[in-house]
Amino acid sequence: MSIDIVRQRLHNQKLSKTAFKQPDQVVGWLGVVQAQDYAGAKWAVAQRTKGLIDAAMDQALANGAILRTHVLRPTWHFVTPTDIRWMLALTAPRINALSATYYRQLELDNALFKRSSALLIKALQGGKQLTRAELTSVLKKNGIASDSLLRFTYLIIHAELDEVICSGGRRGKQFTYALLDERVPPVKTLQRDEALAELAKRYFRSHGPATLKDYTWWSGLSPQDARDGLEMIKSQLDYEVINDHTYWFIESRPVIKEKDPTAYLLPNYDEYTVAYTDRSAIYDTQHNSKLDSRGNFLFNHVIVINGQVAGTWKRTINKSSVVVELNPFRSLTKAEKQAVDSATDQYGAFLNLPIKLA
Repeated sequence: MSIDIVRQRLHNQKLSKTAFKQPDQVVGWLGVVQAQDYAGAKWAVAQRTKGLIDAAMDQALANGAILRTHVLRPTWHFVTPTDIRWMLALTAPRINALSATYYRQLELDNALFKRSSALLIKALQGGKQLTRAELTSVLKKNGIASDSLLRFTYLIIHAELDEVICSGGRRGKQFTYALLDERVPPVKTLQRDEALAELAKRYFRSHGPATLKDYTWWSGLSPQDARDGLEMIKSQLDYEVINDHTYWFIESRPVIKEKDPTAYLLPNYDEYTVAYTDRSAIYDTQHNSKLDSRGNFLFNHVIVINGQVAGTWKRTINKSSVVVELNPFRSLTKAEKQAVDSATDQYGAFLNLPIKLA
């Protein structure tokens, strides 16, 4: 019998069933969680736990149980303190190579990176956590021009990749940065081959069934490094060839088909949608015209019914409520509407706010 790609992914990604209670359990299981949209990423993690609320996610970032930094591709990701050092050691050279053109255009070289990092260390040492604006001021006062947001961004990213800084807690609505050495206790390091194998294992365990091409995209590694990682763990994986594509996965408990529809309100960039190059198993591109003006469903919050992207949703958060606008691609059955209503109520419980439908 062929694998049910959709149900296995829902199961392995801990959407259909989970025992996790803490954010770091989810992030560690998935490897990383894409997190440039902070509010959406918090909801992505919480849906894979037993009832975690928004304030608990903020607290996890504040106390360093999870960190937010550039570690894959590159973009923002949540990562655990246990994993951040070996992941950066593995992925930073590739990210720096991919960023080399921007470094040249912005007149950033190794001497400037070294000087900038030294200033960041001096400003942050002693447990200080400073905002982007405050760090920009530090660099300016010391003669490093950083009026360009892009230039400053790459100075910060490079310091993250060099394991100098990582996320601190939030100050109001602003993110802060802290020294990685003060934020993360010493942990066991992995040799490069061990790291290649571990990252591949994390991905196929939590995101499978998936292809090598999917993994190469998600990890941001070179095709050869991604292939080498897969080769190292093939003995631990099952696979199935479907339409000439080889899908790899770690055997897990069979997923029993539910009698009633299941629904999720997933945020933009959720691992269920973003972590694959071929998304045809969950999304029909005929719906592109129903998306927002950018026309890419990854940028949209999506309604998922029985594993399929069946619409989009938007939210407006007020002090006293959250207004949710549902935009299904088709008419929903009564049972599907009830499932979506239940998913909407779960989102309200996460925010600890009553839901109002637009």
